Amino acid sequence: MARARARHAGESDWMPAWLRPTGPENRLPVSASIVVVIALQIWLSGRYGLHPRWLLPLLEIALLVVLTAINPVRLSRETRIGRYLSMALAGLITLDNVASALVLDYGILSGKTSNDAIGLLSTGAAIYLTNIIVFGIWYWELDRGGPFNRAAGTDPHPDFLFPQMVSPEMGPEHWEPRYLDYLYTSFTNVMAFSPTDTMPLSRWAKSLMALQSAIALSTTALVLARAVNILK
Repeated sequence: MARARARHAGESDWMPAWLRPTGPENRLPVSASIVVVIALQIWLSGRYGLHPRWLLPLLEIALLVVLTAINPVRLSRETRIGRYLSMALAGLITLDNVASALVLDYGILSGKTSNDAIGLLSTGAAIYLTNIIVFGIWYWELDRGGPFNRAAGTDPHPDFLFPQMVSPEMGPEHWEPRYLDYLYTSFTNVMAFSPTDTMPLSRWAKSLMALQSAIALSTTALVLARAVNILK
């Protein structure tokens, strides 16, 4: 609190870290999340998602290898090809997960799913977890132009309003949003089916959060209803 009073009293040139140029972000948490998603895609039954099932994980692994080669640990080297590949990787994961959710939902509604409640719940959980991760990546990739633009401090208009932006005295002095902040935002959105502590400001942010909630709600409701019906 003393730091906050000093800022208001005399440090007129003070600027929060999220508004000024800072150091490059660590890419390892994002890469670890993508590895988890690829493992989930490989684990899912061949009845779900895009086919052939081996092709998509192979493409995603190749894209991840190229992105890691461009920026092995820190996102210090911005390239146009890297930006395109990052968006393509997130797009492939999203497309496959939406396809898996639609196939699963259709199978439940048409009565074509098996009577294996555990298998049904685990399939729904894999789609649900992938939904959290991939939308967390989208929020991280798009907010204020992406991680490179945020580190450069080029855009002062956030697409997501985090609590530390409104009350900077409540967070560390050098706080700025990182990937895990966006992953948490994605997690709370599918759990509450609405924004919680982080507010979407731009239209694209609101649209993506609405789409994510719709996917999570439809899949969760149908999977749970079918599993309960099987277990009766």
